[in-house]
Amino acid sequence: MIDFLALAYPWTKSLHVISVIAWMAGLFYLPRLFVYHVEKVGQNGETAELFQTMERRLLKAIMNPAMIASWVFGIALISTPGVVDWAAAWPYAKFAAIIGMTWFHMWCGARRKDLMVEGVQRSGRHYRLMNEVPTVLLIVIVISVIARPF
Repeated sequence: MIDFLALAYPWTKSLHVISVIAWMAGLFYLPRLFVYHVEKVGQNGETAELFQTMERRLLKAIMNPAMIASWVFGIALISTPGVVDWAAAWPYAKFAAIIGMTWFHMWCGARRKDLMVEGVQRSGRHYRLMNEVPTVLLIVIVISVIARPF
């Protein structure tokens, strides 16, 4: 298995990067949809069903598969011998940020259900602020992996 992981490394890394990009695109876009949903639709707007459909499809068809693929290929990468220096701090910083990113994904899923069932409970400003969370986590991840400052 180890030989296979070493041979497949360039493909695994490529598929990991592709899935992370797809996941991040969704994590950036879904909170923005929430902003438009609460500001343009309100509780009884006629476009509420359109926003709910867009939010559901983004989460179920793009974000969930991309998150799962990111985790699967990421686990394959850390299982590849020589890829991760476990004595350094950067893998742990990256892992903490990935856990944060996964939490944010789940938070978005819960907010989508809230908007569908309960209607508007939070302001557009709230979702704009929350939209910065994946940006901060992405910065931590990229610096941890590329610059490895710790």
